Amino acid sequence: MPDIPTLRRILTENKTIAVVGLSAKWHRPSFFAAKYMQDHGYKIIPVNPNYTEILGENCYPDLASIPHQVDMVDIFQRAETTPDYTHQAIQIGAKAVWLQLGIVNEEAKEIARQAGIDFVMNRCVKIEHARLFGGLNFIGVNTRVISSRRNKVIAN
Repeated sequence: MPDIPTLRRILTENKTIAVVGLSAKWHRPSFFAAKYMQDHGYKIIPVNPNYTEILGENCYPDLASIPHQVDMVDIFQRAETTPDYTHQAIQIGAKAVWLQLGIVNEEAKEIARQAGIDFVMNRCVKIEHARLFGGLNFIGVNTRVISSRRNKVIAN
């Protein structure tokens, strides 16, 4: 697992994210995470053959169909499919592969390592962004930076 400075670097440097398995259903974790990242300045590229558009963006059937540069590939798919997606990410020139919370595949990790690209697994990009850059609280939607200091209350 990458350390905190590495996670910060990955999330700072990679602003265009192809989300493999992004659902158009608002209640799905992939939609929630992608919407959060989009709202925080990231360009989201949906990858799902079942849709033509998600979150106001053109949706592509696969990574190879994306006509522009992708910085990071965020995968919401079964663990056994991730080595193939990691190879595809490398082929399109992505600099990072991120496997969402609950997705672990050591083969995909090794493929990324050999290619010299960043790799994160079993972590939620939304949660990590919120944790490292502010925006996480007991319900996960606050936009304040996590701190042990209390906020000053200004009386009106």
